[in-house]
Amino acid sequence: MSYRKSNRLHNVCYDIRGPVFEAAQKIEAKGHKVLKLNIGNPAEFNLFAPDEIHVDVIQNLREADGYAPSHGLFSARKAIMQNLQLRHIDCDINRIWLGNGVSELISLITSALLNPGDEVLVPAPDYPLWTAAITLTGAVPIHYRCDESDNWQPDTTDVDSKISERTRAIVVINPNNPTGVCYSADCLRKLVDLAEQHQLVVLADEIYDKVVYPPHQHIPMASLVRRAPCLSFNGLSKSHRLAGFRSGWVTATGDLSEAGDLIEGINMLCSMRLCSNVPAQLAVQTALGGVQSIDQLVAEGGRLYQQRLAATEAFQALEGVELVTPQAAMYCFVRVCNELYDLPERDEDLVLAFLEEAHVLIVQGSAFNLQSNRYFRFVFLPSEDELIHAIHLFGEFLQRYRK
Repeated sequence: MSYRKSNRLHNVCYDIRGPVFEAAQKIEAKGHKVLKLNIGNPAEFNLFAPDEIHVDVIQNLREADGYAPSHGLFSARKAIMQNLQLRHIDCDINRIWLGNGVSELISLITSALLNPGDEVLVPAPDYPLWTAAITLTGAVPIHYRCDESDNWQPDTTDVDSKISERTRAIVVINPNNPTGVCYSADCLRKLVDLAEQHQLVVLADEIYDKVVYPPHQHIPMASLVRRAPCLSFNGLSKSHRLAGFRSGWVTATGDLSEAGDLIEGINMLCSMRLCSNVPAQLAVQTALGGVQSIDQLVAEGGRLYQQRLAATEAFQALEGVELVTPQAAMYCFVRVCNELYDLPERDEDLVLAFLEEAHVLIVQGSAFNLQSNRYFRFVFLPSEDELIHAIHLFGEFLQRYRK
């Protein structure tokens, strides 16, 4: 008898931790060091959370022995609500749900919202968990174009053309992963107009909202959406370097007058998992209160600012490699020019070959649902010396594909 995976997993992929990652693990098992430029994991590169957060969690850890309310701890939800108020966003404290990272909440919300055959607009390139979670529900992800020639801003004309009577929601990833771009106010307003006109639920992935480099600024979708439901996703993984805590939340704002059934569904699914991990919730109040430690890292002269600059300059020095300078997040999304290089048909094959030769792990563009073999994402979290060396290795490696 053959034991097969569920049919629901057909066409579901998450290649950021897929076959290439497994190949890297095999290389490490042989005793070799692999420079992991595939995942935005700050702690991997000695970017740790503020000590104050750890101290406060430890002091209150006894409170985490039992279950928390399904929504999440009151103190954590109150801190999230007050943080939104500082940005002039009103949110009912009972419309805030804590989760085991944004990843769990993406799956929970799509399960609460979608039926088989529904359609959801998703950017291309995207953070692939969105496409995977939507597919698992039996709904259909419809990818809309982001325009590289326009700093990877969503092509709102393309968005409009892909809205159908089956469209239920639109995903907006801003700041964007993998491109590292902050969307303009004009672009966001056009997306909001389309969502409100067609009564789409706005699903705003804003996990990088504090990892923004001057002079750029992030505009939260909840500050713009008035006549449709807006579900915004955020957490402590990136801004507070607490990826392992799995501390995330989703907030519901905008016009919720017709969303009572959806909210009941969210509450039901939250109750079924009893609660999200409580120690991670203890970190929220301290993390969101007072001075935000990420500010120094992204300010001019700060570590992340300088590493972004070093990586960008190193890529710009490579012949036939282009990128839009990242304005936020922690990724360089580069394109290898067709005019100079004849690349393998499968971008995954190039990534595997680079891994085997240089012991540097990156991610192919097709992992982000981009139909091209010429895009690659690099994390710029390592030290400047490590970054520049890895990028030089990539430039030397590309020469084998030169026309």
